[in-house]
Amino acid sequence: MGFLSLYCYLQLLDALTTLAFLSIGVQEANPLVRSLMSLGQSPLAGLVMAKLIAVALGVYCWRQQRWKLLGKANWFYAGLIVWNLFALLASSPALAAS
Repeated sequence: MGFLSLYCYLQLLDALTTLAFLSIGVQEANPLVRSLMSLGQSPLAGLVMAKLIAVALGVYCWRQQRWKLLGKANWFYAGLIVWNLFALLASSPALAAS
């Protein structure tokens, strides 16, 4: 269950960094997620829908015992979150003034 727990945690962190980007006016880079965010009543609803789909895919991989695929997805999202954090630090107006 460790791979799946980590995957879900990384999905949450990705959602939080996405919300941080949106709060400073940066648009979602993933075209699929961006289209879901524009379809719903609010961008948050679309983001939640995208993350629920991602978690469902993670559960499917876990149930099918696709450990290697789930592990690669974890590495991908971990790298993406690190990238997002560095980009947020670089683009944050509050930090740029310091």
